[in-house]
Amino acid sequence: MATERLSMRKTREILRLKWVLKRSHREIKRAAGVGLATVSDTIARATAAHLDWPAVDALSDDELEHRLYPKAAAGVERPLPDPATLDVELRKVGVTLRLLHLEYVERHPVGAYGYTQFCDHYRAWKQTQRVAMRQVHRAGDKLFVDYSGKKPSIVDPETSTRIEVELFVAVLGASNYSYVEATRTQTVADWVMSHVRALEYFGGAPAAIVPDQLKSGVTRSCRYEPGVQRTYDEFGRHYGTVIFPARPGHPKDKAKVEVGVQIAQRWILARLRNQTFFSLEELNERIAELLEDLNTRVMVRYKASRRDLFERLERSVLKPLPADRFVYGAWKKATVNIDYHVAYDDHFYSVPYRLQGQRCGSAPPR
Repeated sequence: MATERLSMRKTREILRLKWVLKRSHREIKRAAGVGLATVSDTIARATAAHLDWPAVDALSDDELEHRLYPKAAAGVERPLPDPATLDVELRKVGVTLRLLHLEYVERHPVGAYGYTQFCDHYRAWKQTQRVAMRQVHRAGDKLFVDYSGKKPSIVDPETSTRIEVELFVAVLGASNYSYVEATRTQTVADWVMSHVRALEYFGGAPAAIVPDQLKSGVTRSCRYEPGVQRTYDEFGRHYGTVIFPARPGHPKDKAKVEVGVQIAQRWILARLRNQTFFSLEELNERIAELLEDLNTRVMVRYKASRRDLFERLERSVLKPLPADRFVYGAWKKATVNIDYHVAYDDHFYSVPYRLQGQRCGSAPPR
């Protein structure tokens, strides 16, 4: 909703407080009795008009009003910002609507909308995208991971038996750039190494990884403090990221990968339905080809592909990968027997006899 235009007396006072007395926006808001958005809009307009305090002080009220609020020529449509472009820019680190409005005014000094109408225009567009509140995903912030409920399959070349395998999906939050691969199982080894290959595909690590509360990654399901599986936690430490399991019963915590799984099912699994593969390697080669097509396909909403958005938003802010690849190690809690040995995978390992009867975590040789 448009607001009444400020008097030139109050406009001068805002500019004097900012340029002469060097006060902050919030201090000016309290001193002038106006909204914070009004302070920002006034300063943005004066900056776009290439004014400084001596110039403002020398202008009459009519001249100042004409410089700050130039009338658009008759028949010329007032320029509106593209909300989809604003949505993409807001995913970049440190970018705000206030900054985008300042840049908009600098590009369109004649007929530019004020900050309030600028925000209203963008928020109205956001409401048309989805009825529920949308999450804002910052570039390089989160990677969402999960398995697909629908599974691909391979055929045993010796027995001709069809074997279902798992489909791992990883989606970066800001760009929707995706990684998909098939694995034999959902065991910890397959789960963790799929993560390793996903990070290598992206060429960097995000600040956080958000999995479902899958048993391969989470040892204790809890709404507030889920327990992360030890090897999975070691993987996170190795790549300088943190594991944030989604809360049980909160599908919006991992909505990004839920959609990513659906897209993988439609654009990858559906195209494999009439093809036969005799090994996991053969299946993954075909998945890699279809994944390339998926990531380079232009999304209608953003008029850009996932790869375009990844290159523009996320590649530069992902954490560099360490020089050494993560090496998987299995952990097991074992009780020391009376003969001061612990059993693991049909092998026995001796420990100091003083630990007899105690339960401890042990890692077998890698």
